[in-house]
Amino acid sequence: MNRVLPAIVGALLAVLVVSSCVFVVDQRQYGLVFALGEIKRVVAEPGLYLKMPPPFQNVVFIEKRILTLDTPDADRFITSEKKNVVVDTYVKWRVHDPKVFYTSVAGRMSSAEDRISRALRDGLNNEIATRTVAQVVSGAREKVMEGILARVSEDAKQIGVEIVDVRLRRVDFADEIRDSVFRRMESERKAIASERRSQGSAEAEKIRANADRQREGTLARAYQKAQIIKGDGDAKASASYASAFGQNPEFAAFYRSLQAYRQSFSKSSDVIVADPQSDFFRYFRGQAGKK
Repeated sequence: MNRVLPAIVGALLAVLVVSSCVFVVDQRQYGLVFALGEIKRVVAEPGLYLKMPPPFQNVVFIEKRILTLDTPDADRFITSEKKNVVVDTYVKWRVHDPKVFYTSVAGRMSSAEDRISRALRDGLNNEIATRTVAQVVSGAREKVMEGILARVSEDAKQIGVEIVDVRLRRVDFADEIRDSVFRRMESERKAIASERRSQGSAEAEKIRANADRQREGTLARAYQKAQIIKGDGDAKASASYASAFGQNPEFAAFYRSLQAYRQSFSKSSDVIVADPQSDFFRYFRGQAGKK
């Protein structure tokens, strides 16, 4: 019994020594091996590793995954028009250089987020101060995010952090200027609508004038062609009459007299005062009309 107890104690001590010399790095973490307060090596790959037992060496683990920094409250910024806008953002970030990260912020995530938040606010202030409300809300939103990402990334490199993405989750007008901005936007849209209607009316008048001009030209050409055709017809008719009447002049004279009678007595109420013996009535006198 006296021999078993020391063996058990020795085995336990051996297990403790061995366990203190072994550490496991998860795939979601970096492992920093310290020796007397100095970083000796950085373990980035997951697996089982050896080290010297404390107090000679110890291990500190740092998060490796992409983290999200949400702004707790929307911040206000002033545009180039001296108008307040409310901006709500979030940042995706991760530790890129664990050694620099630990020496800069002692491996504390809260300290890193404070540093990123300050850089984010400075970047937002610089980008928004050079743009109008309309540009920040919609027109140049992508450029604003690109500028902020560049500024925050430059500052984050100093603490061993990589900025994966920066997004403007919400951009809105401050309560005190919302109504005035909406009224101005409404008046601008009305002015644009008025201008478009004026342009449309002018274009419509131009189209109508062009259509009227084409119509008049078409009618004139049609009338000219009709007159030419009518003249040709009259000429052919006159030629036909002359040819036919030339074969029998007496019949031609008789036919012309009938036409004159028809035109003179077109109505039952028509009255003509003339000498019955005149040549106008010679075909009413029977055989005498031949004289």
